[in-house]
Amino acid sequence: MQKPSPLLIACNECGLVSAIPPMEGSSKASCPRCGHTLVRQVENSPAKVQAYGISCLVMLTLSCVFPFMSFSASGISNNISLLDALKVFHNFDNNALAAMLLITIIVLPAIYISLVMFLFHVASKSSKGRGVNTPPSLLKQLSRLVFRVEIWLLVDIFLVGVIVSLVKIAALADVELGTAFWAYCAYSALVVFFSRAIDKEWLWKSLFPSYPTGKVKPGDTHLSGNHVACRVCQQINDPHHKHCQRCNSRLHPYNPDMNIGWAWSFLISAIIFYVPANLYPMMYTVSLGSTERSTIMDGVILLWNMGSYPIAAIIFIASIFVPMTKMLIMIWLLRAEKQGKEDDTNALKKLKYYRFTELIGRWSMIDVFVVAILSALVNLKGLMSISPGPAAFYFALVVFFTMCAALIFDPRVFWGPLRHRDPAASPPVLPSAAQPQE
Repeated sequence: MQKPSPLLIACNECGLVSAIPPMEGSSKASCPRCGHTLVRQVENSPAKVQAYGISCLVMLTLSCVFPFMSFSASGISNNISLLDALKVFHNFDNNALAAMLLITIIVLPAIYISLVMFLFHVASKSSKGRGVNTPPSLLKQLSRLVFRVEIWLLVDIFLVGVIVSLVKIAALADVELGTAFWAYCAYSALVVFFSRAIDKEWLWKSLFPSYPTGKVKPGDTHLSGNHVACRVCQQINDPHHKHCQRCNSRLHPYNPDMNIGWAWSFLISAIIFYVPANLYPMMYTVSLGSTERSTIMDGVILLWNMGSYPIAAIIFIASIFVPMTKMLIMIWLLRAEKQGKEDDTNALKKLKYYRFTELIGRWSMIDVFVVAILSALVNLKGLMSISPGPAAFYFALVVFFTMCAALIFDPRVFWGPLRHRDPAASPPVLPSAAQPQE
């Protein structure tokens, strides 16, 4: 009996094509050249997705229905809901920022969770041989949408912003946490468990069969010129195809000049907006008729003088150190690429820096969320109020453009042809790449 052909996957970060052996239980297979996770298999993924998904939607609903928190001083109190905090920028004529908060905290997560649950339901029926009434074209559109919005879900970052806000105002007045706050804490944790329960390879395999990879073999790279890998479903396609045979996503052949040009454009935009984000006030505080404006650095200094050293450090790292570090690293990576290909050791070093920029980029939104919470909560007419300053919008743009720069940048530019390898040796197969998940 002929053995089934191994699954071939091209690494998105170094371009190496690897053969994935059969995997059992919860395990993962990593690229033998750069260590990037190629496949992460989750045991009993469909059941876990449905359980976590329902729990997430229930907690999200509770977070939006019940009071989130209340603020009281000198006998005057103010209660807010989660939606009040998210739409506060709308009250100050900043509709774009209000829409961004509402979309990244409520709308996109709800759509993401619902669509993933629906796709896994359809995939489960398909894997059991039952008929599926949903048109394949619609399933492909929904699948592409789901896996492209993951990075824009800022649920966990908003929770950290709420905690920082509580520390900031705890010394000013009494703060009471509502039922919605605890529901949102549970919701944030469940979203993490939900995303970890998704077995993407099983989902794609159950919905749409993979296509033959032609003459592509393990050991080929993005420089071989015999394939284009889909970044959405990981299908290896013929280089002449414009769209993926499996999911119909638009294919992007390896074109370092174009990708680097776009990355520079986004990065320069972020640098431009970073200047007003730090010079203009992040928020205004009105207390007994006097108005005090504070920039990002002013807020850090205030927290430090109050003795809230950990929170001051969090704000400094997230709002000043992280954006600046990410922009400097991206400038170094873009300039280093022009110096030509180096050996694989240096390429892996650069790749680690790139992964670091991807990991930290989203967390810079903490300060924007802090301003939103404080502006919604501290609104005691005639006694004390906080309102957002123009820097909040510019800072959100900095985060957006730095994230776009990292997304559009193609880390495969670090990797030249395979080195230090005997051409007569057999191509690398991954017998040891599948490891049990921790």
